[in-house]
Amino acid sequence: MKDSDIHKIIKILKEDVKKWDIPVVSIVAERTRDPFKVLISCILSLRTKDGTTAQASQRLFSLADNPAEMSELSVKEIERVIYPVGFYRTKARNIKEICHTLINDYDSKVPDEIDELLKLKGVGRKTANLVVT
Repeated sequence: MKDSDIHKIIKILKEDVKKWDIPVVSIVAERTRDPFKVLISCILSLRTKDGTTAQASQRLFSLADNPAEMSELSVKEIERVIYPVGFYRTKARNIKEICHTLINDYDSKVPDEIDELLKLKGVGRKTANLVVT
């Protein structure tokens, strides 16, 4: 391959990469550096489009942005603010339970070990990996 071809390819790739969307969970992680917000956003993002996840996360975090505040919300209130996220009823119940578990078992802190994260209701390996990294 010629040197000029490599430069053309790099130019094309640089232009094309601008069209790619960054996943919402990555944006939350980068901007907030808050494992709780990453965890909750990741739960909301499963089986949901990024635009919907971003709006739902913003609405939820405007009401409560830590386990103690969020545990004070009713499941119905969480459902209302995260709708139309996929499986919003199940996710609302899981979020409420996660908040109680974090408060009672982890001193309101998100565990930084995958095995501990996997013990949280509704958290699978993908979510755990995103929260830890």
